[in-house]
Amino acid sequence: MKELVIVGAGPAGLSSAIYGIRAGLDLTVIERLSPGGQVMNTYEVENYPGFVEPIAGWELVSHFENQTRRLGAEILTGDVVSVRKDSGSGLFSVQLSDGAPMEAKSVIAASGASYRRLKIPGEEEFIGKGVSFCGTCDGPFYKDKICAVIGAGNAALEEVDFLARFVKKVYLIHRRSRLRGEKILQDRIFANSKIEPVFDTVVESISGNAKVDRLNLKNLKTGKSFTLGVEGVFIFIGFDCNISFLPEQVINDNREVIVDINMRTPLPGLFAAGDLRSGSKRQIVMAAADGATAAMEAYEYVFGLT
Repeated sequence: MKELVIVGAGPAGLSSAIYGIRAGLDLTVIERLSPGGQVMNTYEVENYPGFVEPIAGWELVSHFENQTRRLGAEILTGDVVSVRKDSGSGLFSVQLSDGAPMEAKSVIAASGASYRRLKIPGEEEFIGKGVSFCGTCDGPFYKDKICAVIGAGNAALEEVDFLARFVKKVYLIHRRSRLRGEKILQDRIFANSKIEPVFDTVVESISGNAKVDRLNLKNLKTGKSFTLGVEGVFIFIGFDCNISFLPEQVINDNREVIVDINMRTPLPGLFAAGDLRSGSKRQIVMAAADGATAAMEAYEYVFGLT
């Protein structure tokens, strides 16, 4: 039996592990894929304290991982399908998709969020054939080609700025008349001649033969439909929290995990940190702080200090 099980090895989960193991907790981190989370797909990070120059996302989280491993934390690969608390013993059962469940005195859910889909014709069909959710991963494949980015938040603006380094032209498509991202990012977008914003427009479908060759669009103000010839479509319209393994009593109407200021959920002993928790700003530094808070609270819970 573990004193703490951490589900997820992004910035929140790894920060939890660092603080938890330094507090002396016997803990295990379980990650479905590879450690790092969504930051692995971020080209450059320039707002994480302590780095004068921008740092590649993969490099930043590799520091997180290496620090966690140096301290002796166990990181396992596995897909957690449920977390349940036994009302009698007060212990948690963490069930993986394969193998026996793990018992734990406390659990931190730090499984982050996944890219949201447009849910339009052609989207799923052309994933890997022109549709991508990661400009950092796939941008170099579109050198000197015409692409489109769909979205208006920080993630979309960061990705369109990155793509402009490779492509011939990139359309930035948004259903409203103004962008939502930070001003510094907007300034970069409007100053780049390779980027053409397309406002008040929605994507109705993605078309092509063996791969993407056009977007079918509709202007919401005029009601007119039109097409754009593109070879790549990058979708950044938000995230859905990875919470399918958690009990419904800790989930709110927005499908986020309910927490208080100390990352405590309504179920004692279960904590949540990072992008999946209510009120998250989905920033790396905030996820790391969430993880530290959750681990300190888990320590106090395990040893009956609260």
